[in-house]
Amino acid sequence: MIIGVDIGTSITKASAIFHDGRVGATASKPSELIQLSGGRVEQDLENVLASVASVVREIIASATEPIEAVALTGQGDGLWLRDEAGRAVRPMISWMDARAAELIERWNSGGASSVSQQIFQLTGSGIFPGCHAALLAWLSVNEPESLRSAAVAGYCVDAIIHNLTGVITVDASDASLPFMDVTKRQYVPEAFELCGVSQWAHLLPPPTPTGTLFALNDRGAEMLGLPVGTPVTGGPYDLQACGFGSGTTRAGEGTLVVGTTLSCQVLTADRTILPDTDPAGMWLCTPDSALYLRVMPSMVGTASIDWMMRLFDLTPSELNATLLQSEPGANGVSALPFFSPAGERAPFVDPLARGQFAGLQLRNTRADIIRSLCEGLAFAARHCFDTMGLDGDVAACGGGLQSEEWAHIFADVLGRPLYLPDESAVGSRGAALVAWTALGNPVDDELWRSQRRRIDPDVSRSTVYDDCYREYRERLESARALWPLGAPRIGMVTE
Repeated sequence: MIIGVDIGTSITKASAIFHDGRVGATASKPSELIQLSGGRVEQDLENVLASVASVVREIIASATEPIEAVALTGQGDGLWLRDEAGRAVRPMISWMDARAAELIERWNSGGASSVSQQIFQLTGSGIFPGCHAALLAWLSVNEPESLRSAAVAGYCVDAIIHNLTGVITVDASDASLPFMDVTKRQYVPEAFELCGVSQWAHLLPPPTPTGTLFALNDRGAEMLGLPVGTPVTGGPYDLQACGFGSGTTRAGEGTLVVGTTLSCQVLTADRTILPDTDPAGMWLCTPDSALYLRVMPSMVGTASIDWMMRLFDLTPSELNATLLQSEPGANGVSALPFFSPAGERAPFVDPLARGQFAGLQLRNTRADIIRSLCEGLAFAARHCFDTMGLDGDVAACGGGLQSEEWAHIFADVLGRPLYLPDESAVGSRGAALVAWTALGNPVDDELWRSQRRRIDPDVSRSTVYDDCYREYRERLESARALWPLGAPRIGMVTE
């Protein structure tokens, strides 16, 4: 068996993954997300390392088979600055961080000659406040001493590998955005120059070749409670790992991840960058050099639902029953689900994007409002898939789909079947799938794909949602013209 570890934004999970695709014992431990003024979001590296050690040790205690390897996946983007020994030189900056929002606003201005559009044409990546480009540029101006103290500017997964094995590395999936030409797996010097961060390019390690195995060193072995030399793999990062773990392994197939973020992604052999499209989303390298993952990750998914449920003094477990108290179309209430302080990053990039509800009347209930938000997120997913040109099956996973009614809303809005994996630990499962290939013992793809169920769309509800989707797109276009009116207040946030 392999211990798959999924280091999420606020929780770390580990699972025993067996070669036939089954998932055994699972352990989880929250990690601290530090919310600061001005939309800044940080994490403590030692806290995250402790969460990894805790869940791995818990799985070891219940292991029923020899442990072949530890397979890591986790959150992407953000900026995890370390010294040569893997120690933090400052708190880790989360992908959710909004400190560089004003910088992105400037980079977005100028149409075809804007920084954002030029980078998109070079690498196919949209840039947003919590990505490497924006955070390196912000620190270069406001906190250059942190960059001068660092030996590596990486991501969550490689920060953990660094501390467990002593090796400075980065998986190609993490390194893809925003500076890499994924067809060549090489950084593009012009992209660094456009962002004004060429002097810090040396902090980004070259991507590790596919199939690389690392090994626990003395410190890592003591931390996890495993023998020195135990194989360790890192990546792909969680968006891609969730797709593999859900059975999305072939070109043309898509994955919908309804987690903290709402991620829509399609495996494709075509990396054509269209010149007249919004500079949003990303292309990621995959373990197969002939395939790329086109990803449209929205800023918030279940995070906005959790927030709304708290406002109405409801728990997440009450979501399904609440949705059933309203009708498709939410009795006339509609929502634009852009509630992140950092704005939105897919299918368009706008740090000024803000959420809104419309159509409210005195007769509406809290169930209508909550259903409208769930429907708004489903419309956002359809918008992303329409932009990417999905033409195959869609697998769906993530904590939000514990609600059967929300899963049906997604199927009805997309107008196509959804395939839901039997196991919830899809990130760990995907990381383990990649690890077994690296170990020279690939899994049975058909067997793993068979371990999921199908939800078909309801034709009558899909017809209702086709009309609602058209109205959603019209409201979105109107709202985008008004979002700059709130821009001055973003800069008024103080310590």
